[in-house]
Amino acid sequence: MASVCFYFQMHQPLRLRRYSVFDTLWDYFDDHANRTICRKVADRCYLPATHLLHDLIREHNGRFRVSFSITGCAIEQFQRYSPEVIEALKKLVATGCVELLAETYYHSLAFLHSWDEFAQQVQMHRDTIHALFGYQPRVFRNTELVYSNALGQFAQHAGLAGALAEGADHLLGTRTPNVLYHPPGMPDFKLLLKNFRLSDDIAFRFSNRAWEQWPLTADKFAHWVDQINGNGSVCNLFIDLETLGEHQWAQTGIFEFMRYLPIRVLETGRNDFATPSDLLAHCSASDTYDVPEPVSWADTERDLSAWTGNAMQDHAMRGLFSLEKAVKSSGDPQLLSDWRCLTTSDHFYYMSTKYFADGDVHKYFSPYESPYDSYINYMNVLDNLGTRTGGFG
Repeated sequence: MASVCFYFQMHQPLRLRRYSVFDTLWDYFDDHANRTICRKVADRCYLPATHLLHDLIREHNGRFRVSFSITGCAIEQFQRYSPEVIEALKKLVATGCVELLAETYYHSLAFLHSWDEFAQQVQMHRDTIHALFGYQPRVFRNTELVYSNALGQFAQHAGLAGALAEGADHLLGTRTPNVLYHPPGMPDFKLLLKNFRLSDDIAFRFSNRAWEQWPLTADKFAHWVDQINGNGSVCNLFIDLETLGEHQWAQTGIFEFMRYLPIRVLETGRNDFATPSDLLAHCSASDTYDVPEPVSWADTERDLSAWTGNAMQDHAMRGLFSLEKAVKSSGDPQLLSDWRCLTTSDHFYYMSTKYFADGDVHKYFSPYESPYDSYINYMNVLDNLGTRTGGFG
């Protein structure tokens, strides 16, 4: 039997306003843009997608199961601009067929410079999920699916039972992503690896008329899932929830595809749907997945180069974390909140100078005219924040 494990990421960064070197105000964030984008994506994606998923759980008597991670940045914006999204998520969680995962509150890569801050953000997220949904996450999903052996050790030490990771070809070799693995020396901590080919068929190729498999139907996709039998037991489909209605517009047929997919997967009796915790409880780890250097789900390289690949990104991130001690020593909660919002990985993604295969993706998500424009704006904000701490260092 092949168990389909749907995982949906929900994230919205707090976008910076255009901030001049001559600016002295401490309101760094673009409330108008954040409100407008949050409302737009809620109407196109979050509300119709969560309503559809709830209908599918009910129609299939709980046999359809999914999981989410929702960043603290997104939760804050839902509470402020689209509270009906929070209510829709609570309704989903109340079905008992939805798992919520742990991640960093600010969708950051803080572990690169401060394990202490990283741990604090993970705990903040777990506390928020418990307070808002009455749910205790058991499985870890890091920002942008970044994973390494060290991150696995961190998650196990934090009391989590497993983690999601990219099923990277250069690490798997001839092995399949369609079984569970464990990190070196950690047999009790299980890893669920993304099947990036099938995930990307939905997330990126669904509406591409030049794709040889277009149009992608529920029948066709369910057949691909069924082919896993005999070569694995899981099909991990890890995608942004924004795929449903925002990245793939309703006119593409994405909602109809999702509506019929559970019917086609379940009708053979050979396959089902499961959450990450379901799989941890019922599947054994088949082999070791050794990840000495971080891998992610971004771009063709599946590494951290989308956020750390050039001197601008390195300078900005180092400047940011050079302020950590001073910010935390200040005792100013607003200063700490502003600093943490600047750790969100999107700010560094906008500075990426990668082109060719990945350039269109970077340009699609960036509100700036160029990576340099993003860098200058970010550094103007960071410089002002630094003056509030009494200086760098």
